[in-house]
Amino acid sequence: MTTTIDPTEIEKFEAMAAEWWDPNGKFKPLHMLNPCRLDYITTQIAGEFDRDLSGDAPFEGLRILDIGCGGGLLSEPMARLGATVVGVDAAARNIPVAQAHAAQSGLEIDYRHTSAEALLETDEPPFDAILNMEVVEHVSDPLGYLTACHDLLRPGGLMCCSTLNRNAKSYVMAIIGAEQVMRWLPKGTHEWSKFITPDELYDLLRQAGLTPVDRMGFVFNPLSWTWRLSDRDLSVNYVTASLRPA
Repeated sequence: MTTTIDPTEIEKFEAMAAEWWDPNGKFKPLHMLNPCRLDYITTQIAGEFDRDLSGDAPFEGLRILDIGCGGGLLSEPMARLGATVVGVDAAARNIPVAQAHAAQSGLEIDYRHTSAEALLETDEPPFDAILNMEVVEHVSDPLGYLTACHDLLRPGGLMCCSTLNRNAKSYVMAIIGAEQVMRWLPKGTHEWSKFITPDELYDLLRQAGLTPVDRMGFVFNPLSWTWRLSDRDLSVNYVTASLRPA
């Protein structure tokens, strides 16, 4: 089986697995970013599948795959919205952490230690939506990985994919700022050379057979310590939405 897993990248996240649900731990940046990520994801899914977010269990009947689920920071909100959620991660230590927290929260989520490519080797039914957040910059073959994601989507399915832009500002903010100055993440968590520009990601998505339909930036305000969505500033963190043609 072909795999795009980078063992060196997995080791980094294995070492931090126990801290997933500590809002002041090594995953503090994701806890801070999560409301902004969820705003984008839920809006895109609701719009594509004509769901009313003000209703009870608006995502009921939708099968959602959370790739690189970590401790479940996105899987759990999707389950609360009524979706049937499969969360997968290539770092084995993440799975029991996610399972234990879901059990404590009274949520049924199918967590698995596996990869996108391995799922394709099973009889797994296709998914309505895939959450592919902060993963593509950690794989060894981005195109191969995104092609596997395409194959896991049903025709007409939606994928949200976020990553980091590659420019001088992203190096200062994500490498020097987040890892060396603020120490939000251990040094070496990210490799700037693996960051992907928005145009490069759009090109990769198209090569993988997907149709990009939207992209937005995640912008951090150091004064209020909050994140917001921006349709103009994609200079550091950004997210895209793409469809598998019907």
